[in-house]
Amino acid sequence: MNRRQFLETSTASLALATASTGAVDFTAMKKRVGLIGAGWYGKCDLFRLIQVAPVEVVCLCDVDARMLAAAGEMVAQRQASKATPKLYADFRKMLAENKLDIVLIGTPDHWHALCMIEAVKSGADVYVQKPTGVDVVESQAMLAAARKYQRVVQVGTQRRSTPHLMEARDTIVKAGKLGTVGMVDICCYYHMRTRENPPDAAPPEGFDYDMWTGPAPLRPYNKLVHPRSWRAFMEYGNGIVGDMCVHMLDMTRWMLDLGWPLSVSSTGGILVDKQSRANITDTQSALFDFGNIKVNWIHRSYGESPDAKYPWAATFYGDKGTLKASVNSFDFTPQGGGESIHRDCVMELEQFPEDKTEPDLEKHVAPAIRGHMKNLLSCIADRSKPVADIEQGHISSASCILANVALQLGRTLHWDAEKHQVKNDEEANKLLARPYRAPWVHPTV
Repeated sequence: MNRRQFLETSTASLALATASTGAVDFTAMKKRVGLIGAGWYGKCDLFRLIQVAPVEVVCLCDVDARMLAAAGEMVAQRQASKATPKLYADFRKMLAENKLDIVLIGTPDHWHALCMIEAVKSGADVYVQKPTGVDVVESQAMLAAARKYQRVVQVGTQRRSTPHLMEARDTIVKAGKLGTVGMVDICCYYHMRTRENPPDAAPPEGFDYDMWTGPAPLRPYNKLVHPRSWRAFMEYGNGIVGDMCVHMLDMTRWMLDLGWPLSVSSTGGILVDKQSRANITDTQSALFDFGNIKVNWIHRSYGESPDAKYPWAATFYGDKGTLKASVNSFDFTPQGGGESIHRDCVMELEQFPEDKTEPDLEKHVAPAIRGHMKNLLSCIADRSKPVADIEQGHISSASCILANVALQLGRTLHWDAEKHQVKNDEEANKLLARPYRAPWVHPTV
């Protein structure tokens, strides 16, 4: 698709987006936007924002010079002004030199907190990818900063904006078709943990590995770190629990109006694939106890899924029916017979034809990202809290982090939501904040 064709279809898409949301006229929202982290999902998020509003992307930031230059060229092709954004290697310089309305953060997890806090300090509203932080105190500090500077912050837990899941929440769960829900099973059986064990090497040319590492421990460079496969290491994230459980736990909390779990426990480890360089678990279960509702997580990066149709999903068990829900579909089965309900994810490839050819785009997720961006823009307009407000992202992210702490200590953690501490467990509370590598300073509340 050439630029002229793209602009024509984008104009039609913007009209469609405006019509579908009623009062908010997104075509008038000409916000100045910057992106920190111009890799895979940073661009996915940015291009969905461009699809729903005539924003001006004025700057991009990344520590990989080649990736950054390529992203700049792509943005110039995608945005209506045809302008190439200014390129930066340091997010602090980018924020200082540009007055931005919206900042998108698509960095690896260990950078989310520092980037988001600096962005809200600069006066920008923020879209930050999940999880909110890699430790509980980071995440809590992000929430505190958003409230202090009165910024709108949307977290990339976009199941809350997934059309068929919104339908399931409204027409199945809220309509009472499940009856009383006592248990939810959430899972991920994707073989997503790397099995490689490549040797350490020198960082590639144009990649500032020291800045990329930032506050995390400085490991010898390994090709698994960049791009995209950094999730193999706990130094930069929270394993599959922090990556995949956070989505399903957040979706469950949203559908059932749950707050903090009362307690969190976890078991597992590296039980099968001990040869890989990866240090995240290949097997892990966790129990999030919400009192009358128990939420059970399990991931396993080998073997088959018990349900091939729902390898990454949530199953809600009520006394009147069962709901299986994933990014691709949902299925409701009433107890004792009756009419079952099935819905598939509807991709919007005709309304947004550029989705057909965008490299690495998860086409089935694109509608949810667009919905998430429209919700963000609406809340920016009236200064309200978005559907995945930073507080909701904090609860879901911190709960998953607590599961890893519970696994590390080998015991159940009882959470005091008001004090933001584990009850009667000083050893666990010391693990709520990771050490930072100098000269970076850990944020506090």
